Parts: sequence; C-alpha cells; structure tokens
Amino acid sequence: MPCKHLACATLLIAFAPLSSCSKPQAAPEAQKAPVESKPSSPTPTTASASASVDQSITTNVGDPAKFRELMTALQQGIQKHDASAVAALVDYPIDIDPHTKQVLHIRTPAAFIAQYDSIVTPHIADVIQKQKYEDLFVNYQGAVFGSGEVWIAGICKDKACKQSEIKIRTIQNTDGRSR
Repeated sequence: MPCKHLACATLLIAFAPLSSCSKPQAAPEAQKAPVESKPSSPTPTTASASASVDQSITTNVGDPAKFRELMTALQQGIQKHDASAVAALVDYPIDIDPHTKQVLHIRTPAAFIAQYDSIVTPHIADVIQKQKYEDLFVNYQGAVFGSGEVWIAGICKDKACKQSEIKIRTIQNTDGRSR
C-alpha cells in the first residue's frame, strides 16, 4: 500500500539509509569479545576487531589459527596465480556463480584448475587480495570475503562434527549486482 501520509513518508526517508547497508551487523556475541592487546597490533581498534573476529570464527567456523592459515594460503595462491594451491582450499563439489547465464558445477580439484580463470575472475581476485581479517563478516554460515564473493566455512566430516576442516564453500561474482 503506498504511503500517503506525511508521517509515513518521513519514516520511509529516515529508514532508507538503513536498508542500503551492504554488510549485516555482526552477531551480538561477536561484538562482546574482550579486547586483547597484542604487541604486533598497530592500534587497539585493530586488536579489538581481530579479537571480535577470532571469537566469531571460533563460534561459527572453527579454529581461528586454521582459518588464518587458509586465508593466507588463499591470498598467496591468488597473488601467484597458483590454481593448484587455490583448488586445494575448496570443498567439493562446489557450484560457482561467475555472474553469467550458467552456474559452473565443479566436482574435483582438476576441474577447478581447468576452469580457474573463469572462476577466479579479476573481480574475485581483487576481493580476495583486499580482504583484511579484522574486516571479515562472520555468521553461522561462515566468513565472508567482500560482499559475498567468497564464503569460508567449517565443514563437518562426521555426524557429530567432532572432525571438521575449514574450506571455501562458495565463490560467486557479485560485481554489478545490487548489494
């Protein structure tokens, strides 16, 4: 129903900026993480943000140290254009949405390597390279690079989820899509 009253129009205008946010806010438990002081951290704000992301990673993905290892390996693999290294970080099978008419159904590392340039487009590579740990958005589905271009998740390897690994779960080109 269209808004015909001045009060209704005012509310719509007041809340419009809230609906245009590109990144949802972190879960409340992530915002309450204690501030850790680390000698190598450049600022207390960065240390606080890293501690908050560590807590969210622990709650939703797995071991933050293993996550950081994967993130570093991914960024190095992208920088070196090392298709094999990047393919080793993916959970298979994976559907890749390259923002074209067809989704790519990738079942093996060999198939990933063969289609690497179609999967890791310049936009995807740029998002991965620019992502900073302390700026990650994390929720129950995993950790997000950029605006959803890459999702990294904890993958259970048994029914009780006592054994798990951290892998790339989604790659999708969101370039040009409304955010």
